[in-house]
Amino acid sequence: MIQRIQTIFLFLVVVAMGITIGTPLWEQLATGSGNGDSWNLTAFMMSNVDASGEVTQTSSKWYIAALAAFAGLLALISIFQYKNRGRQMMLNMINSLIMVGLVATVFLTTNGINQAIKAEEAGSYQIGFWSILAAMVCNMLANRFIRKDEALVRSVDRIR
Repeated sequence: MIQRIQTIFLFLVVVAMGITIGTPLWEQLATGSGNGDSWNLTAFMMSNVDASGEVTQTSSKWYIAALAAFAGLLALISIFQYKNRGRQMMLNMINSLIMVGLVATVFLTTNGINQAIKAEEAGSYQIGFWSILAAMVCNMLANRFIRKDEALVRSVDRIR
């Protein structure tokens, strides 16, 4: 049934992936060069902004947005697989792997830029990054409740 608690958690995964796509993921304010420039990462691009506020350099990071969109789409598809709980759990497990890959991609991207600019600090992760982790927790909770429903159905079938 679509009105189960796992549907709410899966919908929260979709919302969190939308937040990931629409908000900044990471920001490095003070770089080691001492010229006041900063680096910003969104799901679509990495940009270097100088002290006057002009964008001096950008690079496309479309694959981060593609992974987030795919994770959101997979959660949306999983919502409507309520009649086949096994398939729903499988889709959620695949979605967990995609979200782990998304976290690793963001981390490796930010770590790589920190090494390239020789930054003294690691920068700060923004709401877009933390929403990925919230989506992972919601996905895990959805799987837990799907397994609980499956166990309930099997126990009822055993009694008959």
